[in-house]
Amino acid sequence: MFLLVATVLAPKFSSVEAADRQPLAQSTQLIVVTTSDWNAVDGRLQRYERATRRDAWRALGEPVAIVVGKTGLAWGIGVTPTDKIRGASDPVKKEGDGKAPAGVFALGTAFGFAPQPVAGSKLPYLSLTSSVECVDDTKSKFYNRVVDRSTVAPDWNSSEHMRNVDLYRWGIVVDHNDQPAVPGGGSCIFLHIWRGAGQGTVGCTAMPQLELESLLAWLDPARKPLLVQLPASAYGRLIDRWKLPTVAGMTSPR
Repeated sequence: MFLLVATVLAPKFSSVEAADRQPLAQSTQLIVVTTSDWNAVDGRLQRYERATRRDAWRALGEPVAIVVGKTGLAWGIGVTPTDKIRGASDPVKKEGDGKAPAGVFALGTAFGFAPQPVAGSKLPYLSLTSSVECVDDTKSKFYNRVVDRSTVAPDWNSSEHMRNVDLYRWGIVVDHNDQPAVPGGGSCIFLHIWRGAGQGTVGCTAMPQLELESLLAWLDPARKPLLVQLPASAYGRLIDRWKLPTVAGMTSPR
């Protein structure tokens, strides 16, 4: 039996068109990650919440410093299509490009080295063992899945041995490219602990350990939490279309 840990919270929409119009409609918890441009490594994370789906978003706490991929951001595959909103020169996420995915994403299973999750966490939790891997081999039938090698017949030549990555002491699976996975579309995208400002990841979004632990204790699957990741230019363009919360310094073009 393999561990498929990236699809448990994905919001369901009646049509692709509805998802494009209102990708945040069913959520009352939102994580917004913004960077200055497509190539920037450093950015900020702001939490938002609302009591009901009809209410306005309100910021929770202060912005948090984060890093994204070592080569910035690129459009990924999330809960809403992006083909109609991408600029002609906008990058598109590909396996091995060192970019974190841009778009709107559901959040899946939390994971970590500890036998039990962070106190107060409501997310499903996977305690990492030495046999748990995330498969990044595009030719594998397990591509972009977290699996326990001891329970399957491995058919991959490349994977992350997650217990060996100290930055995965705590983490959350980002549901990118998972329904089903497009080979080469990017794999093994997580929120995890950072090395520090200016030190980008291979495609994940990373932050200080205490901030990640705070996120883990806050997120509630019943509130259908979402992650929005965008450079400032794209965020400004999509504020009205996606009904995004206003971020300081970013307004919709008129």
